Amino acid sequence: MTEVLAAQAEAHGEDPFLITTDGDVLTYAAAQDQAARVGAFLRSVGIGRGDGLAVILPNSLDFVRVWLGAAHVGATFVPLNPALTGDFLAHQLRVSGASVAVVDADLLTNLEAVAGEIGQPPTALVVGEPKNPTQLRVRRFSEWSGASPGQPAHTCARDTACVMFTSGTTGPSKGVVMPHAHCYLLGLGSVDNLAVTSSDRYYIAMPLYHANALFMQLYATLIAGGSAVLRNRFSASEWLPDMRRHGCTVTNLLGAMSQFIIDQPDQPTDREHRVRVVLPAPNPAHHEDAWRTRFGIAEVVSAYGMTEANIPLYGRLGESRPGTAGFAYSRYFEVEIHDPDSDEPVAPGVPGEICVRSKVPYGFSGGYLGMPAETVTAVRNFWFHTGDLGVMDEHGCVTFVDRHKDCIRRRGENISSFEVEQAMAKHPQVKEVAAFPVPSTPVGTEDEVMLAVVPHGPDLTETDLAAYADSILPRFARPRYIELVTDLPKTPTERVRKAVLRERGITAATWDRDNPVRSTEPAQRLEPTPANSEVSA
Repeated sequence: MTEVLAAQAEAHGEDPFLITTDGDVLTYAAAQDQAARVGAFLRSVGIGRGDGLAVILPNSLDFVRVWLGAAHVGATFVPLNPALTGDFLAHQLRVSGASVAVVDADLLTNLEAVAGEIGQPPTALVVGEPKNPTQLRVRRFSEWSGASPGQPAHTCARDTACVMFTSGTTGPSKGVVMPHAHCYLLGLGSVDNLAVTSSDRYYIAMPLYHANALFMQLYATLIAGGSAVLRNRFSASEWLPDMRRHGCTVTNLLGAMSQFIIDQPDQPTDREHRVRVVLPAPNPAHHEDAWRTRFGIAEVVSAYGMTEANIPLYGRLGESRPGTAGFAYSRYFEVEIHDPDSDEPVAPGVPGEICVRSKVPYGFSGGYLGMPAETVTAVRNFWFHTGDLGVMDEHGCVTFVDRHKDCIRRRGENISSFEVEQAMAKHPQVKEVAAFPVPSTPVGTEDEVMLAVVPHGPDLTETDLAAYADSILPRFARPRYIELVTDLPKTPTERVRKAVLRERGITAATWDRDNPVRSTEPAQRLEPTPANSEVSA
Protein backbone atom coordinates (compact mmCIF):
# COMPACT_ATOMS: atom_id res chain seq x y z
CA MET A 1 0.00 0.00 0.00
CA THR A 2 2.90 2.36 0.71
CA GLU A 3 4.02 1.99 -2.91
CA VAL A 4 0.51 2.74 -4.17
CA LEU A 5 0.33 5.86 -1.99
CA ALA A 6 3.75 7.06 -3.17
CA ALA A 7 2.77 6.67 -6.82
CA GLN A 8 -0.50 8.51 -6.35
CA ALA A 9 1.12 11.28 -4.32
CA GLU A 10 3.50 11.86 -7.21
CA ALA A 11 0.69 11.77 -9.77
CA HIS A 12 -1.96 13.71 -7.88
CA GLY A 13 -0.04 15.77 -5.30
CA GLU A 14 -2.40 18.46 -4.04
CA ASP A 15 -5.56 16.76 -5.27
CA PRO A 16 -7.83 15.65 -2.43
CA PHE A 17 -7.63 12.02 -1.38
CA LEU A 18 -10.07 12.22 1.54
CA ILE A 19 -12.72 14.75 2.54
CA THR A 20 -14.74 14.33 5.73
CA THR A 21 -18.28 15.62 6.06
CA ASP A 22 -16.95 17.62 9.04
CA GLY A 23 -14.82 19.66 6.63
CA ASP A 24 -11.36 18.06 6.92
CA VAL A 25 -9.38 17.57 3.71
CA LEU A 26 -6.38 15.29 3.18
CA THR A 27 -4.49 15.67 -0.10
CA TYR A 28 -2.41 12.89 -1.62
CA ALA A 29 0.81 14.74 -0.81
CA ALA A 30 -0.30 15.31 2.79
CA ALA A 31 -1.39 11.68 3.09
CA GLN A 32 2.09 10.49 2.12
CA ASP A 33 3.81 12.92 4.48
CA GLN A 34 1.50 12.11 7.39
CA ALA A 35 1.82 8.37 6.80
CA ALA A 36 5.59 8.73 7.21
CA ARG A 37 5.25 10.88 10.34
CA VAL A 38 2.69 8.60 11.97
CA GLY A 39 4.90 5.66 11.06
CA ALA A 40 7.89 7.32 12.74
CA PHE A 41 5.80 7.96 15.86
CA LEU A 42 4.65 4.34 15.90
CA ARG A 43 8.26 3.20 15.67
CA SER A 44 9.06 5.37 18.70
CA VAL A 45 6.55 3.41 20.80
CA GLY A 46 7.82 0.03 19.62
CA ILE A 47 5.63 -0.75 16.61
CA GLY A 48 7.44 -2.13 13.58
CA ARG A 49 7.14 -4.69 10.82
CA GLY A 50 4.76 -7.49 11.78
CA ASP A 51 3.67 -5.97 15.10
CA GLY A 52 -0.04 -5.79 15.89
CA LEU A 53 -1.56 -2.33 16.29
CA ALA A 54 -5.10 -2.19 17.67
CA VAL A 55 -7.24 0.76 16.59
CA ILE A 56 -10.40 1.74 18.49
CA LEU A 57 -11.60 4.84 16.68
CA PRO A 58 -14.72 6.06 14.90
CA ASN A 59 -14.60 7.06 11.23
CA SER A 60 -12.25 10.02 11.18
CA LEU A 61 -9.16 11.49 9.61
CA ASP A 62 -7.12 10.06 12.48
CA PHE A 63 -8.35 6.55 11.69
CA VAL A 64 -7.05 6.95 8.13
CA ARG A 65 -3.76 8.42 9.35
CA VAL A 66 -3.20 5.38 11.58
CA TRP A 67 -4.03 3.01 8.72
CA LEU A 68 -1.53 4.71 6.42
CA GLY A 69 1.09 4.98 9.16
CA ALA A 70 0.78 1.31 10.10
CA ALA A 71 1.35 0.36 6.45
CA HIS A 72 4.40 2.64 6.35
CA VAL A 73 6.14 0.63 9.09
CA GLY A 74 4.80 -2.76 7.98
CA ALA A 75 2.68 -3.21 11.10
CA THR A 76 -0.43 -5.37 11.26
CA PHE A 77 -3.44 -3.07 11.41
CA VAL A 78 -6.12 -4.39 13.80
CA PRO A 79 -9.25 -2.20 13.66
CA LEU A 80 -11.81 -2.95 16.37
CA ASN A 81 -15.43 -1.91 16.62
CA PRO A 82 -15.53 1.15 18.94
CA ALA A 83 -18.76 -0.18 20.46
CA LEU A 84 -17.00 -3.23 21.91
CA THR A 85 -16.89 -3.52 25.68
CA GLY A 86 -16.19 -6.17 28.31
CA ASP A 87 -15.58 -9.73 27.17
CA PHE A 88 -16.03 -8.83 23.49
CA LEU A 89 -13.23 -6.26 23.64
CA ALA A 90 -10.98 -8.35 25.89
CA HIS A 91 -11.18 -11.36 23.59
CA GLN A 92 -10.22 -9.45 20.46
CA LEU A 93 -7.34 -7.66 22.17
CA ARG A 94 -6.04 -10.96 23.55
CA VAL A 95 -6.20 -12.70 20.18
CA SER A 96 -4.59 -9.80 18.33
CA GLY A 97 -1.62 -9.68 20.70
CA ALA A 98 -1.43 -5.94 20.08
CA SER A 99 1.05 -4.17 22.35
CA VAL A 100 -0.21 -0.72 21.37
CA ALA A 101 -3.76 0.56 20.86
CA VAL A 102 -4.78 3.84 19.28
CA VAL A 103 -7.97 4.73 21.14
CA ASP A 104 -10.45 7.59 21.21
CA ALA A 105 -10.35 9.44 24.54
CA ASP A 106 -14.05 8.75 25.10
CA LEU A 107 -13.38 5.00 24.82
CA LEU A 108 -10.34 4.85 27.09
CA THR A 109 -12.43 3.68 30.06
CA ASN A 110 -13.56 0.64 28.03
CA LEU A 111 -9.93 -0.30 27.45
CA GLU A 112 -9.01 0.24 31.09
CA ALA A 113 -11.97 -1.86 32.25
CA VAL A 114 -10.58 -4.98 30.53
CA ALA A 115 -6.90 -4.35 31.24
CA GLY A 116 -6.79 -7.05 33.90
CA GLU A 117 -8.22 -9.66 31.53
CA ILE A 118 -5.71 -9.38 28.70
CA GLY A 119 -2.36 -10.01 30.36
CA GLN A 120 -0.13 -7.10 29.49
CA PRO A 121 -2.44 -4.17 28.67
CA PRO A 122 -1.45 -2.28 25.53
CA THR A 123 0.06 1.16 25.60
CA ALA A 124 -2.72 3.60 24.71
CA LEU A 125 -2.13 6.29 22.09
CA VAL A 126 -5.03 8.56 22.92
CA VAL A 127 -6.88 10.67 20.35
CA GLY A 128 -8.43 13.62 22.15
CA GLU A 129 -8.44 14.65 25.80
CA PRO A 130 -9.06 11.92 28.43
CA LYS A 131 -11.84 12.88 30.81
CA ASN A 132 -10.57 10.86 33.77
CA PRO A 133 -7.20 9.71 35.15
CA THR A 134 -6.07 6.29 33.97
CA GLN A 135 -3.67 3.60 35.13
CA LEU A 136 -2.79 2.66 31.56
CA ARG A 137 0.45 3.66 29.89
CA VAL A 138 -0.63 6.62 27.79
CA ARG A 139 0.82 8.76 25.02
CA ARG A 140 -0.94 11.45 23.02
CA PHE A 141 -1.49 10.36 19.44
CA SER A 142 -1.12 14.00 18.37
CA GLU A 143 2.63 13.61 18.96
CA TRP A 144 2.83 12.16 15.45
CA SER A 145 2.84 15.67 13.99
CA GLY A 146 6.25 16.40 15.50
CA ALA A 147 7.89 13.19 14.30
CA SER A 148 10.46 13.24 11.50
CA PRO A 149 9.40 11.17 8.48
CA GLY A 150 11.29 7.92 8.06
CA GLN A 151 11.73 5.39 5.28
CA PRO A 152 8.92 2.89 4.69
CA ALA A 153 9.39 -0.74 5.66
CA HIS A 154 9.71 -3.30 2.89
CA THR A 155 6.62 -5.50 2.71
CA CYS A 156 5.45 -8.07 0.19
CA ALA A 157 2.19 -9.66 -0.93
CA ARG A 158 2.29 -12.43 1.66
CA ASP A 159 2.91 -10.20 4.68
CA THR A 160 -0.03 -9.64 6.99
CA ALA A 161 -1.47 -6.18 6.44
CA CYS A 162 -4.51 -6.44 8.67
CA VAL A 163 -6.45 -8.60 11.09
CA MET A 164 -10.22 -8.05 11.09
CA PHE A 165 -12.58 -9.86 13.41
CA THR A 166 -15.59 -11.67 12.06
CA SER A 167 -18.31 -13.24 14.16
CA GLY A 168 -17.95 -16.77 15.48
CA THR A 169 -20.88 -19.16 15.25
CA THR A 170 -19.75 -22.13 17.30
CA GLY A 171 -17.06 -20.19 19.12
CA PRO A 172 -15.76 -16.71 19.79
CA SER A 173 -15.06 -14.11 17.10
CA LYS A 174 -12.26 -15.07 14.74
CA GLY A 175 -9.38 -12.84 13.73
CA VAL A 176 -9.11 -13.01 9.93
CA VAL A 177 -5.49 -12.77 8.78
CA MET A 178 -5.44 -10.53 5.69
CA PRO A 179 -2.25 -10.47 3.58
CA HIS A 180 -1.37 -7.36 1.57
CA ALA A 181 -2.46 -9.08 -1.67
CA HIS A 182 -5.87 -9.83 -0.16
CA CYS A 183 -6.43 -6.21 0.86
CA TYR A 184 -5.23 -4.91 -2.50
CA LEU A 185 -7.60 -7.21 -4.41
CA LEU A 186 -10.52 -6.01 -2.28
CA GLY A 187 -9.82 -2.51 -3.57
CA LEU A 188 -8.95 -3.56 -7.10
CA GLY A 189 -12.21 -5.50 -7.35
CA SER A 190 -14.17 -2.28 -6.95
CA VAL A 191 -11.92 -0.48 -9.43
CA ASP A 192 -12.30 -3.21 -12.05
CA ASN A 193 -15.97 -4.03 -11.63
CA LEU A 194 -17.33 -0.53 -10.99
CA ALA A 195 -14.91 1.15 -13.44
CA VAL A 196 -13.62 3.52 -10.75
CA THR A 197 -11.20 6.15 -12.09
CA SER A 198 -9.36 9.22 -10.83
CA SER A 199 -12.39 11.34 -11.71
CA ASP A 200 -14.64 9.42 -9.32
CA ARG A 201 -15.53 10.39 -5.76
CA TYR A 202 -16.49 7.52 -3.43
CA TYR A 203 -18.99 8.18 -0.65
CA ILE A 204 -18.19 6.15 2.48
CA ALA A 205 -20.70 5.98 5.32
CA MET A 206 -19.93 2.47 6.60
CA PRO A 207 -17.54 1.94 9.52
CA LEU A 208 -13.90 1.77 8.52
CA TYR A 209 -13.27 -1.19 10.81
CA HIS A 210 -15.12 -3.27 8.18
CA ALA A 211 -13.47 -4.47 4.96
CA ASN A 212 -16.21 -2.98 2.77
CA ALA A 213 -15.48 0.59 3.82
CA LEU A 214 -11.73 0.35 4.36
CA PHE A 215 -10.73 -1.75 1.37
CA MET A 216 -13.59 -1.95 -1.14
CA GLN A 217 -14.14 1.80 -0.93
CA LEU A 218 -11.20 3.71 0.56
CA TYR A 219 -8.40 1.50 -0.80
CA ALA A 220 -10.20 1.42 -4.16
CA THR A 221 -10.11 5.22 -4.14
CA LEU A 222 -6.37 5.14 -3.47
CA ILE A 223 -5.71 2.60 -6.23
CA ALA A 224 -7.74 4.64 -8.74
CA GLY A 225 -6.27 7.99 -7.69
CA GLY A 226 -9.73 9.40 -7.01
CA SER A 227 -11.18 11.03 -3.91
CA ALA A 228 -13.43 9.83 -1.10
CA VAL A 229 -15.93 11.52 1.19
CA LEU A 230 -16.11 10.06 4.69
CA ARG A 231 -19.06 10.39 7.07
CA ASN A 232 -18.68 9.54 10.76
CA ARG A 233 -21.76 7.31 10.69
CA PHE A 234 -24.51 6.48 8.24
CA SER A 235 -27.55 8.75 8.07
CA ALA A 236 -30.39 7.91 5.69
CA SER A 237 -31.66 11.49 5.68
CA GLU A 238 -28.20 12.91 4.91
CA TRP A 239 -27.17 10.29 2.35
CA LEU A 240 -28.44 12.07 -0.75
CA PRO A 241 -27.68 15.62 0.50
CA ASP A 242 -24.10 14.50 1.22
CA MET A 243 -23.76 12.92 -2.22
CA ARG A 244 -25.10 16.04 -3.87
CA ARG A 245 -23.07 18.48 -1.75
CA HIS A 246 -19.76 16.72 -2.42
CA GLY A 247 -20.34 15.57 -6.00
CA CYS A 248 -19.99 11.87 -5.18
CA THR A 249 -20.22 9.39 -8.04
CA VAL A 250 -19.88 5.94 -6.44
CA THR A 251 -21.03 4.35 -3.19
CA ASN A 252 -21.65 0.97 -1.54
CA LEU A 253 -24.60 0.04 0.65
CA LEU A 254 -25.02 -2.92 2.96
CA GLY A 255 -28.05 -4.64 4.42
CA ALA A 256 -30.83 -2.36 5.63
CA MET A 257 -29.06 0.84 4.56
CA SER A 258 -30.80 0.67 1.18
CA GLN A 259 -34.24 0.31 2.70
CA PHE A 260 -33.65 3.18 5.13
CA ILE A 261 -32.75 5.46 2.20
CA ILE A 262 -35.67 4.31 0.06
CA ASP A 263 -38.01 4.86 3.01
CA GLN A 264 -37.14 8.56 3.05
CA PRO A 265 -39.96 10.75 1.64
CA ASP A 266 -39.81 11.28 -2.12
CA GLN A 267 -38.37 14.65 -3.09
CA PRO A 268 -38.40 16.51 -6.43
CA THR A 269 -34.60 16.66 -6.12
CA ASP A 270 -34.06 12.89 -5.75
CA ARG A 271 -32.46 12.72 -9.21
CA GLU A 272 -30.26 15.80 -8.75
CA HIS A 273 -26.84 14.25 -8.11
CA ARG A 274 -23.77 12.90 -9.93
CA VAL A 275 -24.01 9.29 -8.74
CA ARG A 276 -23.34 6.95 -11.65
CA VAL A 277 -23.12 3.59 -9.83
CA VAL A 278 -24.28 2.11 -6.54
CA LEU A 279 -23.27 -1.29 -5.13
CA PRO A 280 -25.97 -2.54 -2.75
CA ALA A 281 -25.80 -5.91 -1.02
CA PRO A 282 -28.31 -7.44 -1.09
CA ASN A 283 -30.06 -6.06 -4.15
CA PRO A 284 -33.71 -7.16 -4.29
CA ALA A 285 -35.75 -6.18 -7.33
CA HIS A 286 -37.78 -3.45 -5.62
CA HIS A 287 -34.57 -1.79 -4.43
CA GLU A 288 -33.00 -1.83 -7.89
CA ASP A 289 -36.17 -0.36 -9.34
CA ALA A 290 -35.98 2.51 -6.83
CA TRP A 291 -32.32 3.21 -7.59
CA ARG A 292 -32.97 3.36 -11.33
CA THR A 293 -36.40 5.02 -11.52
CA ARG A 294 -36.70 7.22 -8.45
CA PHE A 295 -33.05 8.20 -8.05
CA GLY A 296 -31.99 7.96 -11.69
CA ILE A 297 -28.83 5.96 -10.99
CA ALA A 298 -27.78 4.33 -14.25
CA GLU A 299 -25.73 1.44 -12.85
CA VAL A 300 -26.71 -0.89 -10.00
CA VAL A 301 -24.09 -3.59 -9.42
CA SER A 302 -24.46 -6.42 -6.93
CA ALA A 303 -21.64 -8.31 -5.22
CA TYR A 304 -20.97 -11.12 -2.77
CA GLY A 305 -18.07 -11.79 -0.47
CA MET A 306 -16.81 -11.96 3.06
CA THR A 307 -13.79 -10.82 5.01
CA GLU A 308 -12.11 -14.20 4.61
CA ALA A 309 -12.85 -14.85 0.93
CA ASN A 310 -12.51 -11.40 -0.62
CA ILE A 311 -15.26 -10.38 -3.10
CA PRO A 312 -15.31 -13.22 -5.63
CA LEU A 313 -18.69 -12.33 -7.18
CA TYR A 314 -19.75 -9.09 -8.89
CA GLY A 315 -22.62 -8.03 -11.08
CA ARG A 316 -21.85 -6.46 -14.45
CA LEU A 317 -22.07 -2.87 -15.56
CA GLY A 318 -24.72 -2.41 -18.21
CA GLU A 319 -26.79 -5.37 -16.99
CA SER A 320 -29.73 -5.66 -14.61
CA ARG A 321 -29.92 -8.84 -12.54
CA PRO A 322 -31.72 -7.91 -9.32
CA GLY A 323 -31.74 -10.51 -6.58
CA THR A 324 -28.50 -12.11 -7.74
CA ALA A 325 -25.00 -11.92 -6.28
CA GLY A 326 -23.19 -11.81 -9.61
CA PHE A 327 -20.56 -13.66 -11.62
CA ALA A 328 -17.10 -14.84 -10.62
CA TYR A 329 -14.45 -12.12 -10.64
CA SER A 330 -12.63 -14.60 -12.83
CA ARG A 331 -9.44 -12.63 -13.28
CA TYR A 332 -8.53 -13.58 -9.71
CA PHE A 333 -11.08 -16.06 -8.32
CA GLU A 334 -12.79 -19.37 -9.00
CA VAL A 335 -16.27 -19.97 -7.57
CA GLU A 336 -18.11 -23.29 -7.38
CA ILE A 337 -21.27 -24.54 -5.68
CA HIS A 338 -20.56 -27.71 -3.67
CA ASP A 339 -22.80 -30.30 -2.11
CA PRO A 340 -22.57 -29.61 1.66
CA ASP A 341 -22.23 -33.33 2.43
CA SER A 342 -19.96 -34.69 -0.31
CA ASP A 343 -18.12 -31.42 -1.09
CA GLU A 344 -18.48 -32.27 -4.78
CA PRO A 345 -19.55 -29.61 -7.32
CA VAL A 346 -23.27 -29.64 -8.10
CA ALA A 347 -25.04 -29.05 -11.40
CA PRO A 348 -26.34 -25.62 -12.42
CA GLY A 349 -29.59 -24.80 -10.65
CA VAL A 350 -28.86 -27.05 -7.67
CA PRO A 351 -28.40 -25.32 -4.29
CA GLY A 352 -25.19 -25.90 -2.39
CA GLU A 353 -22.42 -24.21 -0.47
CA ILE A 354 -20.61 -21.30 -2.13
CA CYS A 355 -16.91 -22.23 -2.32
CA VAL A 356 -14.11 -19.93 -3.43
CA ARG A 357 -10.50 -20.31 -4.55
CA SER A 358 -7.96 -17.60 -5.37
CA LYS A 359 -6.04 -17.78 -8.64
CA VAL A 360 -3.15 -15.76 -7.21
CA PRO A 361 -1.06 -16.34 -4.08
CA TYR A 362 -2.41 -14.70 -0.91
CA GLY A 363 -5.51 -13.48 -2.73
CA PHE A 364 -7.65 -14.11 0.29
CA SER A 365 -7.34 -14.83 3.99
CA GLY A 366 -4.28 -16.51 5.42
CA GLY A 367 -6.50 -18.17 8.03
CA TYR A 368 -7.86 -17.43 11.46
CA LEU A 369 -5.35 -15.99 13.91
CA GLY A 370 -4.37 -18.58 16.50
CA MET A 371 -7.08 -21.00 15.31
CA PRO A 372 -5.41 -23.62 13.08
CA ALA A 373 -8.21 -26.18 13.34
CA GLU A 374 -10.84 -23.68 12.19
CA THR A 375 -8.53 -22.58 9.37
CA VAL A 376 -8.08 -26.14 8.10
CA THR A 377 -11.84 -26.76 8.23
CA ALA A 378 -12.59 -23.60 6.26
CA VAL A 379 -10.12 -24.41 3.45
CA ARG A 380 -10.65 -28.16 3.24
CA ASN A 381 -10.11 -29.76 -0.16
CA PHE A 382 -8.31 -26.62 -1.34
CA TRP A 383 -11.48 -24.50 -1.42
CA PHE A 384 -12.60 -21.87 1.04
CA HIS A 385 -16.03 -22.87 2.33
CA THR A 386 -18.14 -19.79 2.97
CA GLY A 387 -20.86 -21.53 4.95
CA ASP A 388 -23.39 -19.77 2.71
CA LEU A 389 -25.82 -21.47 0.38
CA GLY A 390 -26.24 -20.39 -3.23
CA VAL A 391 -27.33 -21.47 -6.70
CA MET A 392 -25.37 -20.96 -9.93
CA ASP A 393 -27.27 -20.84 -13.21
CA GLU A 394 -26.05 -22.14 -16.57
CA HIS A 395 -24.47 -18.75 -17.33
CA GLY A 396 -22.43 -18.70 -14.13
CA CYS A 397 -24.58 -16.16 -12.28
CA VAL A 398 -24.87 -16.95 -8.57
CA THR A 399 -27.87 -16.24 -6.38
CA PHE A 400 -27.40 -16.19 -2.62
CA VAL A 401 -29.94 -18.46 -0.91
CA ASP A 402 -29.33 -18.34 2.83
CA ARG A 403 -26.69 -18.18 5.53
CA HIS A 404 -25.71 -21.67 6.51
CA LYS A 405 -23.79 -20.36 9.46
CA ASP A 406 -25.45 -19.50 12.73
CA CYS A 407 -24.65 -15.82 12.54
CA ILE A 408 -26.88 -12.87 13.38
CA ARG A 409 -26.66 -9.81 11.14
CA ARG A 410 -28.09 -6.59 12.53
CA ARG A 411 -27.61 -2.97 11.45
CA GLY A 412 -24.63 -3.90 9.30
CA GLU A 413 -22.89 -5.85 12.09
CA ASN A 414 -22.17 -9.57 12.18
CA ILE A 415 -22.95 -10.69 15.72
CA SER A 416 -21.54 -13.84 17.28
CA SER A 417 -24.40 -15.70 18.93
CA PHE A 418 -21.79 -17.57 20.96
CA GLU A 419 -20.40 -14.38 22.48
CA VAL A 420 -23.87 -13.05 23.28
CA GLU A 421 -24.68 -16.34 24.99
CA GLN A 422 -21.43 -16.37 26.94
CA ALA A 423 -22.04 -12.84 28.19
CA MET A 424 -25.68 -13.41 29.14
CA ALA A 425 -24.89 -16.71 30.86
CA LYS A 426 -22.99 -14.76 33.51
CA HIS A 427 -26.29 -13.52 34.96
CA PRO A 428 -26.70 -15.42 38.24
CA GLN A 429 -30.32 -16.36 37.49
CA VAL A 430 -29.66 -17.66 33.97
CA LYS A 431 -29.37 -21.44 33.73
CA GLU A 432 -29.12 -21.71 29.94
CA VAL A 433 -29.40 -19.25 27.09
CA ALA A 434 -29.50 -19.45 23.30
CA ALA A 435 -29.16 -16.45 20.97
CA PHE A 436 -30.49 -16.66 17.42
CA PRO A 437 -31.77 -14.45 14.61
CA VAL A 438 -35.37 -13.64 13.79
CA PRO A 439 -36.44 -11.44 10.86
CA SER A 440 -36.53 -7.72 11.57
CA THR A 441 -39.66 -5.67 11.10
CA PRO A 442 -40.71 -3.57 9.34
CA VAL A 443 -37.55 -3.48 7.21
CA GLY A 444 -37.25 -7.24 6.89
CA THR A 445 -33.81 -7.26 5.24
CA GLU A 446 -31.76 -8.11 8.31
CA ASP A 447 -32.09 -9.82 11.69
CA GLU A 448 -33.07 -9.01 15.22
CA VAL A 449 -31.43 -10.76 18.17
CA MET A 450 -33.68 -13.10 20.13
CA LEU A 451 -32.84 -14.95 23.34
CA ALA A 452 -34.41 -18.13 24.64
CA VAL A 453 -33.54 -18.27 28.35
CA VAL A 454 -33.94 -21.09 30.86
CA PRO A 455 -34.06 -19.35 34.28
CA HIS A 456 -32.82 -20.83 37.55
CA GLY A 457 -36.05 -19.88 39.27
CA PRO A 458 -39.34 -18.02 38.91
CA ASP A 459 -38.08 -14.52 39.79
CA LEU A 460 -36.18 -13.67 36.61
CA THR A 461 -38.05 -11.37 34.22
CA GLU A 462 -37.45 -10.31 30.64
CA THR A 463 -36.92 -6.71 31.73
CA ASP A 464 -34.21 -7.89 34.14
CA LEU A 465 -32.47 -9.65 31.26
CA ALA A 466 -32.82 -6.66 28.94
CA ALA A 467 -31.30 -4.36 31.56
CA TYR A 468 -28.45 -6.81 32.10
CA ALA A 469 -27.85 -7.06 28.34
CA ASP A 470 -27.75 -3.26 28.10
CA SER A 471 -25.04 -3.17 30.77
CA ILE A 472 -22.70 -5.72 29.18
CA LEU A 473 -23.37 -5.94 25.43
CA PRO A 474 -22.54 -3.51 22.63
CA ARG A 475 -25.64 -1.68 21.47
CA PHE A 476 -25.82 -3.55 18.16
CA ALA A 477 -25.77 -6.95 19.94
CA ARG A 478 -28.54 -6.27 22.47
CA PRO A 479 -31.60 -8.51 22.10
CA ARG A 480 -34.90 -7.11 20.97
CA TYR A 481 -36.82 -10.30 21.76
CA ILE A 482 -36.57 -12.45 24.91
CA GLU A 483 -38.52 -15.56 25.84
CA LEU A 484 -38.32 -17.52 29.09
CA VAL A 485 -38.48 -21.27 28.47
CA THR A 486 -38.26 -24.40 30.58
CA ASP A 487 -35.65 -26.05 28.36
CA LEU A 488 -33.87 -25.77 25.02
CA PRO A 489 -34.17 -28.21 22.10
CA LYS A 490 -30.96 -30.24 21.83
CA THR A 491 -29.29 -32.98 19.88
CA PRO A 492 -28.42 -36.29 21.56
CA THR A 493 -24.96 -34.81 22.14
CA GLU A 494 -26.50 -31.83 24.00
CA ARG A 495 -25.94 -29.30 21.26
CA VAL A 496 -28.68 -26.68 21.09
CA ARG A 497 -30.74 -27.01 17.91
CA LYS A 498 -30.67 -23.44 16.66
CA ALA A 499 -32.67 -24.39 13.58
CA VAL A 500 -35.62 -25.37 15.79
CA LEU A 501 -35.44 -22.03 17.57
CA ARG A 502 -35.24 -20.08 14.31
CA GLU A 503 -38.20 -21.93 12.83
CA ARG A 504 -40.26 -21.38 15.98
CA GLY A 505 -39.37 -17.71 16.08
CA ILE A 506 -41.54 -15.20 17.90
CA THR A 507 -44.52 -16.54 19.87
CA ALA A 508 -47.26 -15.17 22.10
CA ALA A 509 -44.89 -15.64 25.04
CA THR A 510 -42.09 -13.57 23.51
CA TRP A 511 -41.22 -10.24 25.14
CA ASP A 512 -40.51 -7.42 22.67
CA ARG A 513 -38.21 -4.55 23.68
CA ASP A 514 -40.13 -2.25 21.33
CA ASN A 515 -43.42 -3.23 23.00
CA PRO A 516 -42.26 -4.07 26.53
CA VAL A 517 -45.35 -5.59 28.07
CA ARG A 518 -44.60 -8.29 30.61
CA SER A 519 -45.69 -11.59 29.12
CA THR A 520 -48.46 -13.41 30.98
CA GLU A 521 -47.69 -16.63 29.18
CA PRO A 522 -45.97 -19.31 31.29
CA ALA A 523 -42.47 -20.44 30.42
CA GLN A 524 -42.66 -22.68 27.38
CA ARG A 525 -41.33 -26.17 26.93
CA LEU A 526 -39.55 -26.39 23.59
CA GLU A 527 -40.08 -29.92 22.37
CA PRO A 528 -36.83 -31.44 21.09
CA THR A 529 -36.71 -32.65 17.53
CA PRO A 530 -36.53 -36.47 17.35
CA ALA A 531 -32.96 -37.74 17.10
CA ASN A 532 -33.66 -39.48 13.80
CA SER A 533 -34.93 -36.24 12.26
CA GLU A 534 -31.68 -34.33 12.06
CA VAL A 535 -32.00 -30.56 11.75
CA SER A 536 -28.91 -28.54 10.93
CA ALA A 537 -27.94 -26.28 13.79
